[in-house]
Amino acid sequence: MAFHVATRDPASFRDPDGFVYRKGGRILRQLNPAYRENFAALQTSGLWEELSSEGLLIKTEQVALSEAFSEDALAVFAPSEIPFISYPYEWCYSQLKEAALLTLTIQRRALERGFTLKDCSAFNVQFQGGAPVFIDSLSFQIYREGTPWHAYRQFCEHFLLPLALMRYRGLEAHRLLVGHVSGVPLDFGVPLLPKGAFLRPGLLAHLLLHARFQRKSNSSLLSPSTKNFPKRSFSNLLDHLEGTLSGLALPKSQSFWERYYEDELNYSGAAFEEKKRFVAEALARLKPKMVWDVGANTGVFSRVAAEKADYVVSGDLDSVCVERNFQALKGDSSSRVLPLILDLCNPSPAIGWSNRERASLSERGPADMVLALALVHHLAIGNNVPLPMIAEFFSKIARSLIIEFVPKDDSQVERMLSSRADIFTHYCVDAFELSFAQYFRITDRQKLAGSSRELFVMENIGLSEQ
Repeated sequence: MAFHVATRDPASFRDPDGFVYRKGGRILRQLNPAYRENFAALQTSGLWEELSSEGLLIKTEQVALSEAFSEDALAVFAPSEIPFISYPYEWCYSQLKEAALLTLTIQRRALERGFTLKDCSAFNVQFQGGAPVFIDSLSFQIYREGTPWHAYRQFCEHFLLPLALMRYRGLEAHRLLVGHVSGVPLDFGVPLLPKGAFLRPGLLAHLLLHARFQRKSNSSLLSPSTKNFPKRSFSNLLDHLEGTLSGLALPKSQSFWERYYEDELNYSGAAFEEKKRFVAEALARLKPKMVWDVGANTGVFSRVAAEKADYVVSGDLDSVCVERNFQALKGDSSSRVLPLILDLCNPSPAIGWSNRERASLSERGPADMVLALALVHHLAIGNNVPLPMIAEFFSKIARSLIIEFVPKDDSQVERMLSSRADIFTHYCVDAFELSFAQYFRITDRQKLAGSSRELFVMENIGLSEQ
């Protein structure tokens, strides 16, 4: 049997039952002999097929063993490819909550057919537009009557505790997930919650008491040594977790930027429509498959892009804006827009084992096109990033670029400079063009009527032909 060159996914190494790899431009999953008993049971159970048909589990197709990574392969599957891999620390509150509820649904349905989830990592979930999908087919194992749910603690640390922290300490608590790739530890996160949080019985039981029990026994509340944990108790635990999550609603909050376009701070209605038309025409000409809208606000221009592109990553650093963006798409797996929390001044780093387990934002690019609308002044003036460095960064993530330059006489820039010294002597359109000319070729430009703002379409000199 001939085996061709294949590359293992650096994030897929923890499970002895199998792993993911790339071969011939395809994503494949190899099942190892250790998974034989579970695989045989799953093949006759109909569980995979049921969950996949409902869009809960990623669709997979069994392929020939000649596609295997190694000769000891039990079976090989080709899963449907996710357009853009995102991570829990890039999700808004409702995305993490939907991922948690999906995980409980998967566990409940598995239990009904005699299986359980051996792990509950939030990284087992991805988003296709507005809907979560479970991607780890090998998380299922045969359920043995009386055994506890060994993934309970992991579920609490990956989902329930981060959500509680976001609910009670602010949406920015999602950043804790960057520093805790294995979930926010109970002994670290629970003391950060206010005492009032534990008036909720679910948070009292699953977080506070769970953490105390863990400290005493150095194990999860439902430890592997726990005896006689019947199936009914397992089901009741899932019900209680689901009820706790469902009742954990966000308090109403509003960001200044959430109504940026509705309030039309810088545009007349005609100028705003002109901007949308310019962007749409550029997209129609260039026909990008993957677009990143990296200052998306609530996703107005992401939706313009989605009419022309195959998929749009709609990123913004404002959690409230991303929340609103996601709520408009929630549950729609056919949507070509993926809202994410992205901070270009502190983009998602490469983390995990050997700094390769979770890819940085740049490593997941370049995008065919990047939209950077009403953004440059925030980077250059709001965060003191020089224009040449901004241009260099975009050259790494964008094959083509639609970018807006906002000059100093714009009301937004004037507001930014009203409370600080103007040290930005080189911030002007000429310096902007000179900086970007090192990496990009300008193919179109247009000033917005009634505004000093200017839109540019640029082609990456180094990446456009690759």
